[in-house]
Amino acid sequence: MANFKKVLVAEDSSVIQNLTKKVLQFQNYDIDSVKNGEEVLKAIETNEYDIILMDIGMPKMDGMECTRQIRALADKQKANIPIVAITGNAKNYSEEEFNNAGINEYIQKPINFDHLVEVVKKFTS
Repeated sequence: MANFKKVLVAEDSSVIQNLTKKVLQFQNYDIDSVKNGEEVLKAIETNEYDIILMDIGMPKMDGMECTRQIRALADKQKANIPIVAITGNAKNYSEEEFNNAGINEYIQKPINFDHLVEVVKKFTS
């Protein structure tokens, strides 16, 4: 189990969260999941992740603000965790806005799970 790459799924939709977990567990990833940006920040305080899949539209703290806060962390290893945005509203953001927030890549909803697995592998290999 120690060799499994650890993924944090930040998604307020239980359906998308559960599907994402199942698909990635099938690919031998170790998955934690949370429902908002505040929970992401708490999770990374006590855990090490290889990648974060970050929904942009979450309650309490959205994915853009959460990403900015992660990038500002004093712990450079945690500040540089690859972050992949997952959003149904990519057209509401420019590539520059994603880059400025510190997002490495984004995936449009509805999620193509084959593409999701490719992107996760790219950042965790």
